[in-house]
Amino acid sequence: MKTLLVPVALHDALPSVFETTRLVAQRFGSLIEGVSLRPALAEYVPVDMVGGMTWLRDEEADRAEAEEAGGRFIAFMDRAGIPRHARDGLCVPENVAGAGPRYRWRQDVPAGDGFLGQYARLFSMTVVGRPGSQDTSPSMATFETALFEGGRPILLAPPTAPAELGRAIVIAWNGSTETARAVAFAMPFLRAAERILVLSVEGGTVPGPSAEDLARALACEGIAAGHKALPAGRRTPGETFLAEARDFGCDLLIKGAYTQSRLRQMIFGGPTSHLLAHADLPVLMAH
Repeated sequence: MKTLLVPVALHDALPSVFETTRLVAQRFGSLIEGVSLRPALAEYVPVDMVGGMTWLRDEEADRAEAEEAGGRFIAFMDRAGIPRHARDGLCVPENVAGAGPRYRWRQDVPAGDGFLGQYARLFSMTVVGRPGSQDTSPSMATFETALFEGGRPILLAPPTAPAELGRAIVIAWNGSTETARAVAFAMPFLRAAERILVLSVEGGTVPGPSAEDLARALACEGIAAGHKALPAGRRTPGETFLAEARDFGCDLLIKGAYTQSRLRQMIFGGPTSHLLAHADLPVLMAH
């Protein structure tokens, strides 16, 4: 987790995104890169369908908003005592191991989320805020673009900043390819954790290895993990994962995203949708 990408736009969870990123960077000595996000023309919406008029946001206002978001990013990193890395400065491999956390800011990026999906492929992980339905909430489009197009894991920051991250980890195991991929991406966290629980819930799994199988596989990697397989109950798997995580004192949940299709989850619900709506702790996701 040596490089962290932070898409920056003005929303209510921005302080939590910054603090969650700082916690990861402190643990792994990461280079944090913040990038400015601005709406693309295709994201502008018509407001008068009868008259055919289209409302266009003021480009200058968008630019000013991006500068304000960038200012908040830089101010946070400076207050946290994280040194600035030159934007055009190269990372020298022999100096990276002991470099410690540092940050850089990139504002000159194309408008829209399309750039993000491509650029995220260069980083160990992308940190985004948990999406919401309010105008002041982090964007679902940003989350899904990074998740589906980036090819790397997503760290979902909760609405309120965590105090710790990665000490006690719960793996929300369902036997799927998506969750196996999330576990593989999370290995740096797992190797540094104090306590790990592999948790599965009846009715929330697909054909594949059990929670016990994964715990045994992690042991072969030198990682000690407990395991628990819970029967189906009144709670949904998503509700159970969050409740068990709280009981465990979990400060990082690992989960594959959208084992079921997004459309199915929109209609019937699912663990990923529940976590996106209710998770109050950091969640590492991969698809």
